[in-house]
Amino acid sequence: MKRVLITVCGRAGSKGFRNKNLKDFCGKPLVYYTLSAAEMFKCQRPDLTVDVCLNTDSPELIALVLKGYPEVEVIERPEELGGDTVPKMAVFQHSLRTMEERKGYAYDFHIDMDITSPLRQKQDLMQAVAMFESEPGLDLVMAAVPSRRNPFFNMGMKNAEGYACRIIENSNTARQQAPACYDVNASLYVFARSFLMSNASSDLWKGKVRFYEMFDTGILDIDSEEDYLLLESIASHLYASMPTFAAMQENIREV
Repeated sequence: MKRVLITVCGRAGSKGFRNKNLKDFCGKPLVYYTLSAAEMFKCQRPDLTVDVCLNTDSPELIALVLKGYPEVEVIERPEELGGDTVPKMAVFQHSLRTMEERKGYAYDFHIDMDITSPLRQKQDLMQAVAMFESEPGLDLVMAAVPSRRNPFFNMGMKNAEGYACRIIENSNTARQQAPACYDVNASLYVFARSFLMSNASSDLWKGKVRFYEMFDTGILDIDSEEDYLLLESIASHLYASMPTFAAMQENIREV
């Protein structure tokens, strides 16, 4: 039986939106939406041994998670992994090493789901993992949505002199001429263990990578109070109109 580690990672505090990982979202703790997705995946894949762990330096987040999901393993994040510029892959690697030492076995692959990207459909994680499993040698599947702006057509930047210029030099005059581009969504990652543990640069693009395409609104994660209020409004509509989104909220445990 293959073994899978699911990580839920969150730092204490937040400069952009204070204590965002501790917020309620549409009446339920924000982190519970990610834990609901993990629990649903475990039920859908009884052929796998699935462990779920929380990696954090927040005592409040630990207490909140264990209140509703006491079976979740807790990894207390060391201070050197708590800074603003620490790559998240280093936290994934720390989680994997710690859990393998704790459990006494190696995992076959690793899944991470972000706390602040709560809008998932019940099939998203299953389909992303199926994509990963269907192609031997694949290093990473990560969630993405089609970009609303395209660097080969309608995205620009200021150059050193302050004038506007193209990000990528091209002669496209219509959106249809530009190659398809995607916005990476932190909602979920599926890593091959070997790729994750051997990646010293924390560069997601160094291996064989595929996008799992999510529903368009899934790209909006919560980095500010404005994001939070907007996403709550979007979520309320999706929960009322789309059963595949509502299922994730309905699966959250009552505490």
